[in-house]
Amino acid sequence: MLPAASLERVPAPTPRAESGGEEDVNAGINAAVEACVEPLNQARTDEPPPQSQPLPSALEIERLAVASAALPALNAAAYEPCVVDLLFGLLCDVARRRQPQVELALRGDPLPTDVPRAVWRRSLQAQGIWFQLLSIAEQSTAMRRRREIEIESGYDRLPASFARVVAEAATAGVRVEEVRSVLQRLKIRPVITAHPTEAKRVTVLEIHRRIYRRLMDLESPRWTPRERRALVSALGNEIELLWMSGELRREKPTVAQEVAWGLHFFGETLFEAVPLLFEKLEDALRQSYPGEHFETPRFFQFGSWIGGDRDGNPFVNNEVMRATLHENRLACLKRYRQRLIELTQTLSITAEAMPVPEAFQKELTRALERSGDGAAIAARNPGELFRQYLTCIQRRLDATLADAQRRGVGEPVEGGYASADELAAELRVIEQALLGTQSTALAGSLVRPLRHEVETFRFCTVQLDLRENTTVTGKTLVALWRAQPGLVNEPGEEPDAEPPAPQSPEWKAWLLAELARPREKDASCDDVLKTLPAVEAETLQIFRTVRDMRKQVDRNAFGAFVLSMTHHATDVLGVYLLAKEAGLFTDAAGVESCTLPVVPLLETIDDLRRAPEILRELLAVPMVRRSIRAQGGVLEIMIGYSDSNKDGGFFASNWELSKAQTKITRVGNELGVSIAFFHGRGGSVSRGGVPAGRAIAALPASSVNGRFRVTEQGEVVSFKYANRGTAQYHVELLASSVLEHTFKSEREDELVPRGEFDEAMEALSGASRATYAKFIEQPDLITYFQAASPLEELSMLNMGSRPARRFGARSMQELRAIPWVFAWAQNRHALTGWYGVGSAIAAFLDVRKERGLDLLRRMFDESRLFRLIIDEVEKTLAQVDLDIARGYANLVPDEAVREAIFAQIEQEHRLTTEMVLKLSGGREVAERFPQFRERLARRLPAINQVGRQQIELLRLYRQAVNDQERRSYLMPLLLSINCIASGFGATG
Repeated sequence: MLPAASLERVPAPTPRAESGGEEDVNAGINAAVEACVEPLNQARTDEPPPQSQPLPSALEIERLAVASAALPALNAAAYEPCVVDLLFGLLCDVARRRQPQVELALRGDPLPTDVPRAVWRRSLQAQGIWFQLLSIAEQSTAMRRRREIEIESGYDRLPASFARVVAEAATAGVRVEEVRSVLQRLKIRPVITAHPTEAKRVTVLEIHRRIYRRLMDLESPRWTPRERRALVSALGNEIELLWMSGELRREKPTVAQEVAWGLHFFGETLFEAVPLLFEKLEDALRQSYPGEHFETPRFFQFGSWIGGDRDGNPFVNNEVMRATLHENRLACLKRYRQRLIELTQTLSITAEAMPVPEAFQKELTRALERSGDGAAIAARNPGELFRQYLTCIQRRLDATLADAQRRGVGEPVEGGYASADELAAELRVIEQALLGTQSTALAGSLVRPLRHEVETFRFCTVQLDLRENTTVTGKTLVALWRAQPGLVNEPGEEPDAEPPAPQSPEWKAWLLAELARPREKDASCDDVLKTLPAVEAETLQIFRTVRDMRKQVDRNAFGAFVLSMTHHATDVLGVYLLAKEAGLFTDAAGVESCTLPVVPLLETIDDLRRAPEILRELLAVPMVRRSIRAQGGVLEIMIGYSDSNKDGGFFASNWELSKAQTKITRVGNELGVSIAFFHGRGGSVSRGGVPAGRAIAALPASSVNGRFRVTEQGEVVSFKYANRGTAQYHVELLASSVLEHTFKSEREDELVPRGEFDEAMEALSGASRATYAKFIEQPDLITYFQAASPLEELSMLNMGSRPARRFGARSMQELRAIPWVFAWAQNRHALTGWYGVGSAIAAFLDVRKERGLDLLRRMFDESRLFRLIIDEVEKTLAQVDLDIARGYANLVPDEAVREAIFAQIEQEHRLTTEMVLKLSGGREVAERFPQFRERLARRLPAINQVGRQQIELLRLYRQAVNDQERRSYLMPLLLSINCIASGFGATG
């Protein structure tokens, strides 16, 4: 068995053989590519040119342009290494011209110890750039591979396509009525969050986007040698801009900058990708159910936490939330304006060429009259009735945009749209007019996509979720209790009585009494706010802001209020009471129903286990049931992958999450309430970041039922949505996976509950959690963790506005899950993705012997959840390097602590590797995942090199005798953290 480090020497896979008489042709192409690429391979091994005589860039560009000429003819297997060599050559060319010593590091040679620190910093930045370029090359290759499958086998053979899912449903006998029923309840919403896991600035993301597009350009065979040289040169310029732009933020980003970062992806790809998604589903339905008509609602929308997530982030307040909502509104309005201008320019149809329906003529007449300038509009576009109507729409939209730019200050601008529904209705008028004149293609390709955009993104782009912690809401409720008449004689005096203990029957009774008590006719939230301390008043003001901003922005401007660390039903009832005090109930008396969904977030394993009890207690309250009915009849519950992992380890977290979903779904069915789950996943495996399709397929049967929400955090957002092709793929992957689970989950053997499988999962989970708990509860673990990782230094990497710890605490309990995972990944322990699994399997086999091994192997083959867990554990083991981890451990000054803890890690790692391979039948870690191994093999040499540098930088930084010396090591240290994160493609 080879250690994980042996992945560095894994050869690239041989390009696949083609069939059908094309073997000789492909052999010739491959030979040509080898001839073109050979100079690049040779350049990697030769000694770099002397510093005084750098290779002229023109020669490098010429050589790379010749090599790139083969790209259009290559299949994906041969394309990827060619693109990788192209990008590597261009990066080396930049390094050679800018700082020749850095090229040594890029080619794998360690820098001399006496090089200036500026060279050290630059070499780390160059390695980070190389990881980014590798990721772009792999995204480009994945897009090419998907196109190959579609060309060779058809669109319905793409694994993530609606065409395949709907065709399989039709073949399996899913009736038309069932399809219609599923479509009516289909609701999918990825939620972009600003968790501090994205190290790249928007400027860098824009360069990445241009590099990706240059690679797409190079795939075309139409370029002359001169044009190809120009394209390669332009690609080199983009890489040089990366070199000069700087990778690290000088200061922590503001919430406003995070909002701009999130909206960046809509302007680049998502405004276009979502309407295309609806078209793909409609096409798939027509193909598989010919002659049937389906209504496809706008089932796919985006949510956001950026500017609304207050949990542990003191920089998000009501003023920031208002500004965020205005920016979200402006983003979509500007988009619609640009699209309307384009549509007006395109629809140059004249009445003489195509008489319009009478209904459209009447609508046009009304629009011209309403504009107040009808004669001038008609005179400017004589006979061009569609342009006249579009001009009227554009003027109304301009008034709406002008009003939005005023941010609710001053008198509203007259003549705008009261809601997005009005704009969508007017676009439908044009669409129907084109359909009425047999211009179906024009209606479908020009107008309908814009209407779908408006119906999807409305006047808010995203639905903003609000999030706060029970600690904060609890303090506000206590302040409300203290503000009751009769408790305080004079303002500022201490009350005569203490509130009931949280979760006590008396506290619940008070909450229910207040929720049932009609509000006095002249009572207002302003009166209540005056009685509260400043912090508590700010919390209550959240709900008042919701009420006010819905009117200013859009009725769908808000998604839900997510309550972090929900422990009991009374925590949720308390939020309903805050909403009532702010006037968010449908009736003036405040006793009927709440208009803002309240979503409990269950994060710890204990809370997940209490979920059925919490749910029963909540649904016993009539007001809660009325609110759920008014909000669409669905109760949403969020489950947290990050904190449950930190709480119980990887295996126990996944099993407890699965059990909780099954039990919650069962209770919902029993009580007649539909349940929807909001999955709080992060980017890394430890925080739920597993392949989306497989993750959804492994969810319990009937737990999806057409409804799915999931967080998209940090680097995951840029990976999925930075480029048009990848964005379209990932939104369809998510939506088609939800649809497939809804159609098939109750019929699939892999998801049918089996008593012996569940019993084994319970035993493994318990043993795994016990081993993990014993490890993390050691008194000296925090000492080890802080010294043997860059945990403390992570807070200086300005990736997000949020502090690294809740409430400024420094204990393990208050450490956020993101830095917990991030730091263990940096020091190559990565134990958040595997620790405890080996001991659990070994203990199970000790008791069950061969029968137990046979059972686990059957589970490996037949249980989706168990297979997913073992697969991801094995991939994580491949990223562990105990030699480098030992280097980090040596930073722990206390030898006894160091040796005791590292010995446990070594033993569990060895055991987990042995047990996983026993189940999978593999000879070495991750041999079952050749593409994963190939990607990792490209990165490990550089990651390992940077890791060793980081160990030394941590030592020097911590031993520095003064602030000036410490500052001199800080920038290269932060660059090393950023570099390793880029190499693995995930942070926390």
